[in-house]
Amino acid sequence: MSNQSEHFTLGVEEEYQITDPTTRSLVSRSMQVLPNAQETLGESVQTELQLAQIEIATPVCQTLAEVRQAVVESRRKVIEAAATTGHSITAAGTHPFAHWDEQEVTPKKRYQELLQDYQQLAREQIICGCHVHVGLRDCEAAIPVMNRARVWLTPLLALAANSPFWLGVDTGYASFRTQIWVRWPIAGPPQVFTSRAEYDALVQALVTTGCVEDDTKLYWDIRLPSRIDTIEFRVTDVCATVDEAVMIAGLARALVRTCYEQAIRDESFSAARPELLRAAHWRAARYGLEDKLIDINKEQAIPAHDFIRSFLEFVGPALQANGDLHEVSDLVNETLQRGNGAMRQREVYQRTNNLVDVVDFVVAETRAGI
Repeated sequence: MSNQSEHFTLGVEEEYQITDPTTRSLVSRSMQVLPNAQETLGESVQTELQLAQIEIATPVCQTLAEVRQAVVESRRKVIEAAATTGHSITAAGTHPFAHWDEQEVTPKKRYQELLQDYQQLAREQIICGCHVHVGLRDCEAAIPVMNRARVWLTPLLALAANSPFWLGVDTGYASFRTQIWVRWPIAGPPQVFTSRAEYDALVQALVTTGCVEDDTKLYWDIRLPSRIDTIEFRVTDVCATVDEAVMIAGLARALVRTCYEQAIRDESFSAARPELLRAAHWRAARYGLEDKLIDINKEQAIPAHDFIRSFLEFVGPALQANGDLHEVSDLVNETLQRGNGAMRQREVYQRTNNLVDVVDFVVAETRAGI
């Protein structure tokens, strides 16, 4: 590894739902919304697996202020484009009551191949996530960074959990999207790799054996894209608000910087048994911020709020170096006080006993701050 100057750039991808403002259910209208959205956002807005979804990608950003501006603009333009066709946009990991069997897979080669290969898993894939890319030009450091970061993914998952309802019922999970997603064969937290060569060899073996068509179909919660020099975090639901998207981006970058500096110093790290890692992710998806989370390094279950604060302390020096400490700390504390997206959705449902009101609330949260 080289101790070269790293800029730790940021890029954020968000997947949204397209809903009918009258029924509040999902509608397969991305092909109608996309042309209007691309008039202002260009190729940075695209279709997704389901026709009821649309995805945005920010430009490469240097600061959190740039991330905020890009997410605000993307949300605004997509919302405006949807409005011209009579539709609404919602940012939630799952829709509260729409059924998968009423949706249509996007008629593009990539998505039709996914449907052919994965069948029912693809049909039920009406879920939305947030992906954060953190730039890392030091390719030799990518694996040591990923090895260290993988045990700190659960705080991100718990903070951004935003999918409590599925097919009209309260699932009991903060992030039921995670439970749907983890059924895919190459999903969930990755294992430890001894080198980039070992990582690349595994990817090649998966492609050669036909397990995946190419490396873009590796769906680990954290991965190394082959076409760009980034660490990609794929663990969270799409964030309910712009503030939360900025928070997750800032935390992800700080985590990469912290782990990079540890790797440069050749500090030891927890390899973590895959069983413990998977159980920790399940617990974060199940309880979010409302119970205990598993501190993998200490092999202890501790109150979620305490674990989030220890995570903030762990990445604090990197947040400070990035100029993000006060903003991200304030956003984390606000989330701990208000609750994550899942908790806020449940509060609405407990007051009204009506999932239509939950959809209206999510539409409002998606627009907040834009």
